[in-house]
Amino acid sequence: MSTILIKQGTYRNQAIVNQAFELVEQFKQGKKSGFVTVKNGGTFPGFPETIRVSVERMTDYEFVGGDVMSHTPAAAPIVVETDDEIIARIRERFSILDDMTDAAARGDVRAMIVSGPPGVGKSFGVEARLARVNLMAKLGRTEKDKCEFISGACTPISLYKKLYEHKDPKHVVVFDDTDSIFYDDDSLNILKAALDTGKRRTIAWLAESRTLRDEDIPPKFDFQGSVIFITNIKLETVRGKIKDHVTALFSRCHYLDLTMDNDREKLLRIKQVAMDSNLFADNDLSQDQGNDVISFIEENQTRLRELSIRTLIKCAELRNVSDNWKRVAQLTILR
Repeated sequence: MSTILIKQGTYRNQAIVNQAFELVEQFKQGKKSGFVTVKNGGTFPGFPETIRVSVERMTDYEFVGGDVMSHTPAAAPIVVETDDEIIARIRERFSILDDMTDAAARGDVRAMIVSGPPGVGKSFGVEARLARVNLMAKLGRTEKDKCEFISGACTPISLYKKLYEHKDPKHVVVFDDTDSIFYDDDSLNILKAALDTGKRRTIAWLAESRTLRDEDIPPKFDFQGSVIFITNIKLETVRGKIKDHVTALFSRCHYLDLTMDNDREKLLRIKQVAMDSNLFADNDLSQDQGNDVISFIEENQTRLRELSIRTLIKCAELRNVSDNWKRVAQLTILR
């Protein structure tokens, strides 16, 4: 029999962090989440001797004793990344995001989908790169910004209008958390035309529209700009109707998954931002005070309302304004 260390998991909504169990059955993917079957061993009194602990993937646990090979599928060897390896992987992905955003602003990339959990800096990085493009446009005295962010709900007619407004080369439209677009047939057809791989991308709205007529927008135009989608949905795993829609977009877009699929990776991303940015200095904190903030987040990661960069900033603000900041954080940031 093998013994595993579950680094991060849950059982009946109770967090399990760095706890050893006797393995019964290796990782399986259920309808809602992955799980591993282990012996309870008295950890959860009153519950069955054999329990299923929810984990997101196999790397959320590791073997620490017993016969590893008897429970390890030959086709799925366990590879456990170190913290430094995870940070390097995430840092590389965000560097690629910067490069691809610059390429979209130059018109070299027509379309990109960026997927990752909320609060890890997806939008911030893209917005920072494109803000410089808009600044240069203002200095050049152009009539409008070349890049625009669209957030929230977006109807098909609004989508058509925004693409028309940024139809020219080296213009970029960023759809940030507008996932309703992926579910709407009319929006999808507009996007398929806008992102087509042919030399000429013609978008048409042939239905009668007073809105387009009043704003003097033609029923057909050629689109030469670029589009970036930012979403919290891990699009590779979607099912049902949206899967067909996403497949159609995948064939037309570059897809960048920022690969942060569990709390350990989110926490390491937070540490990476703290290391690579001036966040603590901007909040008048010393390095030791900043380390206090990181330690607080790490110690309370399972109780935070949100494990994100936004929480890091909130804690840094509290550390600067109150000697009793940990108590204030417990009341305002923890569940």
